[in-house]
Amino acid sequence: MDFMKSTQSCFRPNTAIGTVFTNLRSTTTNSFKGNMPSPLLPPRRMSGRREAFRLRTADTRMPPLKPAMSMSSHTGLTPEQWTWTNATNYKRSDNNRKYAETFRKDTMRLIQTKEQLTCKTQNESNKWICERIEDITFWSNEMKHEAEQLTKDSDMLKHIKLRLDKAIAETDGPLQVAQECLCQRQRRVGADIVNDGVEKELMQEVAVIKNCQEQLERVRNKVKKQLEANRMAQLKLEKDLNDKHVAFEIDTRCYKMTNYNSNIQFYPNLNKLDKSVSVPETWSKFSEDNIMLSQNERINTRRIMEEAERVMEGTSADMWSQFHSVNVAFTKRIAETTEANNRLQYHLSKTLQEMFQTDRTIADLERTINDKKFPLKVAQSRLEERTKRPNMELCKDPPHNMLLSEVQHIQSTMSTLSHRLADAMALLQQLADTKSVLEQELFVKAHSLFIDQERCMGLRKVFPSSPRLVGYTLAKPVRTSPTQSSSAPTPSTPPTNPSVS
Repeated sequence: MDFMKSTQSCFRPNTAIGTVFTNLRSTTTNSFKGNMPSPLLPPRRMSGRREAFRLRTADTRMPPLKPAMSMSSHTGLTPEQWTWTNATNYKRSDNNRKYAETFRKDTMRLIQTKEQLTCKTQNESNKWICERIEDITFWSNEMKHEAEQLTKDSDMLKHIKLRLDKAIAETDGPLQVAQECLCQRQRRVGADIVNDGVEKELMQEVAVIKNCQEQLERVRNKVKKQLEANRMAQLKLEKDLNDKHVAFEIDTRCYKMTNYNSNIQFYPNLNKLDKSVSVPETWSKFSEDNIMLSQNERINTRRIMEEAERVMEGTSADMWSQFHSVNVAFTKRIAETTEANNRLQYHLSKTLQEMFQTDRTIADLERTINDKKFPLKVAQSRLEERTKRPNMELCKDPPHNMLLSEVQHIQSTMSTLSHRLADAMALLQQLADTKSVLEQELFVKAHSLFIDQERCMGLRKVFPSSPRLVGYTLAKPVRTSPTQSSSAPTPSTPPTNPSVS
């Protein structure tokens, strides 16, 4: 059975038979015309009855007789004709049988060869379909793995976005506190309305917090755009995966089809239609491009995540540093104000003491002046009585001179004491004015201390922790706005002006 392995054509024209047919062409042309198949075409299968009918019709067709024989004997054939006819029939029968045997063997060989070729092509088709299924499986696994990685990165990026939202929400509280402190410090009065270090640090804190908010907003916008790009890449991967899943099922059904399936049928003109939109190179490149796009988006995702982490940590450090600087400035300013207040208290106490002493001095002066009135009255009464002396007794004697000197001395003393009393009263008024100024300054310092220490530092007791500023914990409710807090009741009443009371 070596011919089973041959892939050449089954039918090979026999040159010997061709020679025999050439020799018998003149005698058998009419007999075999239209009945014998061409050696170059596959013969049609005929039943036994139709084959017998064809041979009988061929035997009845006799060659034409010569004119001489027909004229000499029209009742039968001559022995030579009879012998020639039989020989012709014998020879035609041998040739037909040889051709039929050769044709039958070639036909069987052709059937076996075509059967082998059909099985081979079908096996090749199965092999290519199997390879195609393997390619689909490979690219599907690659895209599935890439889609899973992209989903994980997208989930991490969503977590980063949530942290950014929380971090931005956490900056509202410190910003409102800083603005509230600035608003409260605008209510200072007197000489304490000064653009001190606290004012500068508070304005710097507001600028730092707004800058941090801008950075966080910018990074959050980048995160949103990257999430959109990731979704687009994810959609492409999922669409390609769905298409490959459908193609995998179709090729699997094709691979499982056999010659004995009941759902197979003819599609005559299907091989003339070409609905292909890609070739293997573009097909694999399409999936590779989708995977490369996803990998690029994952690289961008990691880069944006690192940038977001860096920005959140940087903004948290900046806000904490500025918060500490403002608190240090507040502490320094409160210490300075407290020291000034203490010194004012000291001076006020000294002034009050001096006013008390001055008041006592005025009282002593008034008493002394009152006491000098009686000696003056006595001296003047003596002078008045001595003017009543008669005649020569009205003498300007030493007692008279002494009395004049005494009156003059007492009057001079009273005048001096009166001037000193006026000076003392003027000094007391100055001390009273100084006391009023000191009390006013004490009120200003107490008011400033109340604003800085009670209100501002009371608001700044709590600042978001670093985990909250980087979005790891939930944001707390936002504090009240400056307008609301200014109208709200304060924990303690501000000091009143002592001078008014």
